[in-house]
Amino acid sequence: MNSNMMKQLQQMQTKMAKLQGELGDMIVTGTAGGGAVTVTADGHQKLLSVAIEPEAAEEGAELLADMFLAAANDALDKAREMAAQHMGQLTAGLGLPPGLL
Repeated sequence: MNSNMMKQLQQMQTKMAKLQGELGDMIVTGTAGGGAVTVTADGHQKLLSVAIEPEAAEEGAELLADMFLAAANDALDKAREMAAQHMGQLTAGLGLPPGLL
């Protein structure tokens, strides 16, 4: 491995570590039931908060659980998409096959 390639790898490693830190500061929101349930997550796919409108609780436990799952999955999908976009920007121009990192 030549020194130029090693230098590129070290720069990419530094950028990747920075991106990991930035992802923790990025916030996404998922909703369900027309906004009756809102779930907030960060770029590390960690759920941060849940907000439930009072009328959602009146719908019954089973429907409320379904709305929570839908909102949580929406937030986590957005977090994964956001992380993939940022990772794609990081690896653009390296000629790596998609999905390698």
